[in-house]
Amino acid sequence: MSKEVQKLNLEELATFCKKKGFVFQAAEIYGGFAGFFDFGPLGVELKNNLKQLYWREFVHKRDDIVGQDGSIITNPKVWEASGHVATFGDMLLTTKDTKTKLRADHFIEDELNIAGDALGPKEIEDLIVKNNLKYNGEDFELPIQFFSGMLQTQIGADVTKQSKAYLRPETAQSIFPNFKSVAETSRQTLPFGITQIGKAYRNEISPRDFVFRCREFEQIEMEYFFNPEVETELFTKELEELKVQVLLAETQDNGKSDMVEKTLGQLVEENRINQIHAYWLGTFFNFFNKSVGLSWENLRIREHTKTELSHYSQATMDIDYKYSMGYKEMMGLAYRGNYDLSKHQEYSKTKMEVFDEATKSKVIPHVIEPSFGVERFMMAVIYESYTDDKERGNVVLSVKPSIAPYKVAVLPLVKKDPIGPKAKEIYDELIDEDIQAFYDESGSVGKRYARQDEIGTPYCITIDYETIEEGENKGTVTIRDRDSTNQVRVKVEEVSQIIRNLIREKIKFEDLQ
Repeated sequence: MSKEVQKLNLEELATFCKKKGFVFQAAEIYGGFAGFFDFGPLGVELKNNLKQLYWREFVHKRDDIVGQDGSIITNPKVWEASGHVATFGDMLLTTKDTKTKLRADHFIEDELNIAGDALGPKEIEDLIVKNNLKYNGEDFELPIQFFSGMLQTQIGADVTKQSKAYLRPETAQSIFPNFKSVAETSRQTLPFGITQIGKAYRNEISPRDFVFRCREFEQIEMEYFFNPEVETELFTKELEELKVQVLLAETQDNGKSDMVEKTLGQLVEENRINQIHAYWLGTFFNFFNKSVGLSWENLRIREHTKTELSHYSQATMDIDYKYSMGYKEMMGLAYRGNYDLSKHQEYSKTKMEVFDEATKSKVIPHVIEPSFGVERFMMAVIYESYTDDKERGNVVLSVKPSIAPYKVAVLPLVKKDPIGPKAKEIYDELIDEDIQAFYDESGSVGKRYARQDEIGTPYCITIDYETIEEGENKGTVTIRDRDSTNQVRVKVEEVSQIIRNLIREKIKFEDLQ
């Protein structure tokens, strides 16, 4: 099946997601609310499956990473110490006549087709003047303004004594104040990580690109703590030799976007990243490519230029995905040094040092931070999986079985006895085995197959007269494979185990044949 990504534009994606029950605009009956979305039955299942896949791979299967669930609103001093109150935001352009507000880096990207993230206020102002850029014929007010991305709220019932607080703009920051508590209670020693998944809020100037840039979104973030004086054993030969497409910082500085192919070992040799940074870059690249099924050609590494590095970052590499609007950031991996723990030690007067067994000394650890939005992740999965199959006459969403909203659909040939009750019995057994299943008895079997293809269900079980009657196929059902449309008959008593093994990729469908 083709893995072309440019199969549908953003408008078509939004229409598909709404029609199939993945994503709806929040409060659509009232005209919606920019930057906010609701997730329907299929969207919830897909998001939860993606989050569970991450948690299984990076927490349950490892002994060096633990989880936490920090509060959305915390003491505002956390955000003062982290630098968010002073520096977290975007450059704002305002037109002279209508006072229209635009995000500066996005405007430059749209007008000149160059990366806006790497540009500072003076560089953007120079580009506006040099190219005589206007918006709907209007000039801009200069100099460019700073617009805080922090969403504020008030805490307390007495309006005269209310405290100002912030909805968190990222989930990771609450990990740092809890660092020592988590390390002690979970008995972790360096190197180790703390991860969490949760909602974050940003006062975006211009939310856009469907669910790609929202004001409310869900993040998966991790802080991996280590002593930079200790050489890591994590960076294996296999990861060292992993080849990736890379957009280098100097290429961007020259106004170009040509990619080169490099190994992670070469990126380390060139002092672009250290070994532990390269380890996490490769680990997540393989996660997206192998575990999730995003194709190598649609993934690239983008090195941040010096001018766009965040105030805390010593080096940042993004993993971009090739959406319909081009390569865009899906995940960021930043080497934050020990900036955060040092700042919280300074502001709270609480020691953030821990004893490192490897060096027999106390150290404020450095961190690598992988961070990505669940909505962007989900968008990439749908883009990658979507194929309008002209031969079949319907859309096929070829998501991996492990993340599909439903793993299997149970389809009785007819509703009436004894086929309907037998189908229900099989469905109930699958549900009891914690297999996400869907029951559908409406319409022809062909139409029901098509409906399941469109929402990504990898397998369909059809119960027919041969399941019930005497004969060669007595006590068997048909399992249909979504991607190949091939079918095979299996014994009823083996259905649950076969479906489970297919989902876990312990067996392939062709093995059944």
